[in-house]
Amino acid sequence: MIAYLKNAIIAVDQLANALCGGWPDETLSSRAFRWSRDGLRHWPCRIIDSLFFWDTEKREGLTVCHCQLSYESEQLRLQHPPELR
Repeated sequence: MIAYLKNAIIAVDQLANALCGGWPDETLSSRAFRWSRDGLRHWPCRIIDSLFFWDTEKREGLTVCHCQLSYESEQLRLQHPPELR
């Protein structure tokens, strides 16, 4: 049941991103990270990371936040079925 809910939330997130002019298979969080990384807009990443404050990872003394984790997940295609990765 939890996997189903997570998949449904990701699907809605990707739909919202596509409706906002983004790539159809990318989440808003991943797009926000790319914008921040590229120096275009920092505020979407800050807002999303604040909303998902618990979704962080420690790496070599640095904290990696939700948007970067989402971007890395997109790069690794972790949201895809194992057969498509």
